[in-house]
Order: sequence, then C-alpha cells, then structure tokens
Amino acid sequence: MNYQKLDSALAVALNDVNNSQEHGLKVFIHTENQARSTDTTTVLENLGVADVTPEKDVFTATLSPNAISQLSEQPWVQYIKLSQNLRLFNRK
Repeated sequence: MNYQKLDSALAVALNDVNNSQEHGLKVFIHTENQARSTDTTTVLENLGVADVTPEKDVFTATLSPNAISQLSEQPWVQYIKLSQNLRLFNRK
C-alpha cells in the first residue's frame, strides 16, 4: 500500500478495519485526467467504482481495504481521501 496517496483519516480508518475484504470505506479517488484509458476504466470498474467516464477525474466508491491498497499502487491515482459524514448545521 502506498500510504503517501492516502489522507490521514483514511490511514487511521484502515487500521481500525477487521476484515480487509469487507467493502465499508467511502472514499474519493482523485486520478490524473491524462490517465484515461481502457485499462484505467477496467481497474476502476472491477473494484466496484460506478459511473466511470473519460471526462471525470474524481470518483466516489465504497471500497474494501484491499481495493484501496490496489488503487494506491496505481501510477494514475493521485490520492484517495476518506469521505466524511455530513451533519446538519442548525439541527435542534
């Protein structure tokens, strides 16, 4: 796993996961937009990333730690960031 491509919250979350095969981490995958190829599309789709189109360079997905590890090793992945749960601002 290339930890240089992971944000700190994702690195911590990966340490807390018991099952490395379980899809439970919601992430943003930032890629290089010059990297669009059929190989890139195939890798993303095989890992369960939906809505992969050539004009996009940021993707969202719910992935397992193993899938995150595989993605972090790809040269066309810039970084992977853990998605945070949003909270209502004026909730009473």
